[in-house]
Amino acid sequence: MMPGTARHDREMAIQAKRNLSKTTDPVERLRLKCLARGSAGIKGLGRVFRIMDDDNSRTLDFKEFVKGLNDYAMMIDKEEAQEIFRIFDKDGSGTIDFDEFLVTLRPPMSNARKEIIMQAFRKLDKTGDGVITIEDLRGVYNAKHHPKYQNGDWTEDQVFRAFLDNFDSPYDKDGKVTTEEFMNYYAGVSASIDTDVYFIIMMKNAWKL
Repeated sequence: MMPGTARHDREMAIQAKRNLSKTTDPVERLRLKCLARGSAGIKGLGRVFRIMDDDNSRTLDFKEFVKGLNDYAMMIDKEEAQEIFRIFDKDGSGTIDFDEFLVTLRPPMSNARKEIIMQAFRKLDKTGDGVITIEDLRGVYNAKHHPKYQNGDWTEDQVFRAFLDNFDSPYDKDGKVTTEEFMNYYAGVSASIDTDVYFIIMMKNAWKL
């Protein structure tokens, strides 16, 4: 599977909790609160917002924003939530664009890191349609080495599905991983790795790039 991912996740969560006590920037605080839940933390918040966006406007008003944070059990007081909302509501329209919100919340990554993540994505996305599915994985990922396949617990497809679920959000595991989800996942992992060089080596080893 992905070597080191669980360990990076744990390290990142610990680091995020530690940094929380040091920062007063409201956006950074929300970012850290998400990262304290592991690599899929920011993506999970995105899913909550998407579910709440009943009219598919891809925007949220303040009430929806606060409800989303509460549904995701983010403990943020109203003043701080208002401050975050104001930062994102640049035009003062009373709504925020949640795609923009999620991209801003993602820990910043260098172009070198984004490029290597996209290389891994393209390698896995055999069909080249921008989504990784079980079909894509058949040619690139050998399920037969997986311990649960070897002891007869899982079929090959179950191994593939578990693999995809790593990158999918905890709330909406649909067996498909988009570029955005893959990027979000690795933005989380990336936050716990200090140097580009180390991140790139880790990716190259993990995906044989």
